Amino acid sequence: MSMRVPAILAMSAFALPSAAETQPDLLPVRQMSLELARDIATLSIEACRKGGYSVSAVVLDRAGNLQAALRDSLAPRYTLEIAERKAGMAVMSGSDTGGFRASRADIRPELNHMRGLIVMEGGLPIRAAGSLVGAVGVSGAPGGEKDAACAEEALKAVQERLELAS
Repeated sequence: MSMRVPAILAMSAFALPSAAETQPDLLPVRQMSLELARDIATLSIEACRKGGYSVSAVVLDRAGNLQAALRDSLAPRYTLEIAERKAGMAVMSGSDTGGFRASRADIRPELNHMRGLIVMEGGLPIRAAGSLVGAVGVSGAPGGEKDAACAEEALKAVQERLELAS
């Protein structure tokens, strides 16, 4: 019996990951600045204003935390919550909410009951140097495709800043 214990201990040592395989205790994380989040929200609202729409725009970080929220002067207060939930869906899915909505009708009803999420068009992920850093949600235009177009225009306007992020 005494021979078994050293053999078991020796075998278990091989099962443990080596130092090179272990993950670090602290991870480097890409986080967008407040200024970038604010600019994306502002540019989204300005894009919708060109079409005559009063909207709200919300930017969430990669963890779904609120980073910037703006409501145009005539946008109903409810648009803030809807925009935040659209952005939450984009963070959760890692994709634009219109595409997600079209491809996942099977789980849409369940997701719409989760706090912080809504499966409606108008939420887009924000990526910097290939990493998901957050999402923008827009609400208030007459139709989610118009909300999404405003968010897309804002992201195109900051695309160079996102690509050059290091």
